Amino acid sequence: MTWTAPVRRPTSGPRRWWIATAVLLLVAAGLVVIGVRGNDNALVDAPAAPAVPSTGVANPGAAPVAPVAVRSAPVELRIPAIGLTVPLSTLGLNADRTVEVPTDFQRPGWFRLGPAPGQTGSAVILGHVDSYQGPAVFFRLRALKNGDAIEVALADGVVTHFQVTEVATYPKTAFPAQRVYGSHGSSALQLVTCGGEFDRVARSYRSNVVVYTSLVSTTPAPAGAG
Repeated sequence: MTWTAPVRRPTSGPRRWWIATAVLLLVAAGLVVIGVRGNDNALVDAPAAPAVPSTGVANPGAAPVAPVAVRSAPVELRIPAIGLTVPLSTLGLNADRTVEVPTDFQRPGWFRLGPAPGQTGSAVILGHVDSYQGPAVFFRLRALKNGDAIEVALADGVVTHFQVTEVATYPKTAFPAQRVYGSHGSSALQLVTCGGEFDRVARSYRSNVVVYTSLVSTTPAPAGAG
């Protein structure tokens, strides 16, 4: 559909100002809507962590815990409530600047361009919920409850201990990238998988499940480790 304006000389500046404003608002809206897309072979195609830190507080009232002093890659994830102990892979960005997803459906991955678990900010671990072969590593993630413990062992021997504070499901068109990837002034770990209704035509889940946690303590590396 096309629209043709009458051919006439503009008589004032305000109209041009409103047109420019409308264009800027549309561009801004496109930048703000950061979604997460996926299919049965891809957990998520999320943009990188937002560049501007959030000013919100993910876990208000939580007691501050000293972050891990030295950055160290996470090597193992443990979630006793669902009987999960699994090694971790590392994830970066695809050529189109979306977040990589694990290639192994039974092994989650840590987004290495964000903080490591225990550092200030939001560490993020992503894993698949299932595949055509059956349940995947994060199939039972949605069953977690507030207060459940999550442990992440780091390469330097330190173990970080987190506690679940919220389990939420979001439509992929409204994925809260800033809350999941952004820094909120504390040490947090977010676990992400697919969920909700499965679209058989698109071969994709319509939503994402996010488990939010906060750091409660760290166990130092054993003497002589490393």
